[in-house]
Amino acid sequence: MKKVNWMVVLSGVAVGIAALALSALGNPANMGFCIACFERDIAGTLGLHSAAVVQYMRPEIIGLVLGAMIMALVKGEFRAKGGSSPATRFLLGALVMIGALVFLGCPLRMMLRLGGGDLNALVALLGFVLGIFVGTLFLKRGFSLKRSYTLGTAEGAVLPVLLIVAGVAFLLFPALFKVSEKGPGSMHAPFIVALLIAMAVGAFAQRSRLCMVGGLRDAMMFKDFKLLYGFVAILIVTILGKLALGGLKMGNLTPFKLGFTEQPVAHSAHVWNFLGMALAGWGSVLLGGCPLRQLILAGEGNGDSAVAVFGMIAGAAISHNFGLAGAAGKPAAEAVSLNAKVVILSGFVILLIISLVNLPKEKKA
Repeated sequence: MKKVNWMVVLSGVAVGIAALALSALGNPANMGFCIACFERDIAGTLGLHSAAVVQYMRPEIIGLVLGAMIMALVKGEFRAKGGSSPATRFLLGALVMIGALVFLGCPLRMMLRLGGGDLNALVALLGFVLGIFVGTLFLKRGFSLKRSYTLGTAEGAVLPVLLIVAGVAFLLFPALFKVSEKGPGSMHAPFIVALLIAMAVGAFAQRSRLCMVGGLRDAMMFKDFKLLYGFVAILIVTILGKLALGGLKMGNLTPFKLGFTEQPVAHSAHVWNFLGMALAGWGSVLLGGCPLRQLILAGEGNGDSAVAVFGMIAGAAISHNFGLAGAAGKPAAEAVSLNAKVVILSGFVILLIISLVNLPKEKKA
């Protein structure tokens, strides 16, 4: 087993503390950070879906990309590249988002929910691990979305610049955007504070290469566990923070509560929590990283990851326009729509096709 990478551990600690702080400052309970949820909220504020309870320009997404970009520039690691199967990456990003929103959280929020005692996240984690395992089977057989190419610097800056422009426009011309008056979208930390916290997390994540998908993939394929230590740190910090501070009624920071029921922004449709995150895990392996990692890579100038992020935002819009997202607080039998079930199962077929057609062609004798 490889030695512990303390930068990864420190990054996990930073993420855990940041998530607790953001919930205490106003973000939803067990949702101090959630890439899927926050990209969904951005899709909503831009008018890409009409779900009134999840619309807000989340500065955390802007901050993560901006922090990663600044750190990459400082370290000389900003390199614009792209051109690796962009249409496929867009589709994979959309499928990852659809799976995550059935569960109601990305891999990062899954760990935050688990740290808060939400056992629905444990069911989702099992599905996520299975999805990653299936993805690694194709990686071992040579799966590849083909090489990327060096591009002009301006190309690598497209997503960071768009996010910065959107954030500035939101602050200067708020009437142009849709903003939730109730529900998760109405719960948010002060914009500038959240932006600065996310920038710090983005910088840590850029240096440590923090990625739960990469951690599980490397553990399965190479017996290398170092990236997983970061998520163990997130889990431990969240549990300790909830136990120590959850009862103080600080914003939306809730106490540790072990169980399946009455969990914040969650449901107990176990089969679909499992399958939703299995879809997200498999799709993320094919993309080369989790939703958080895609944002960080986009901040480093990776246009392929930027395309995946655009796909995730489109997937969020599709989820809410067609009733695919899980319904928080509803009974298990009503929490996931028939539309969502059909799309999740269809998503596995699409991932299988993508996995097979991107295997190396056998050379004829």
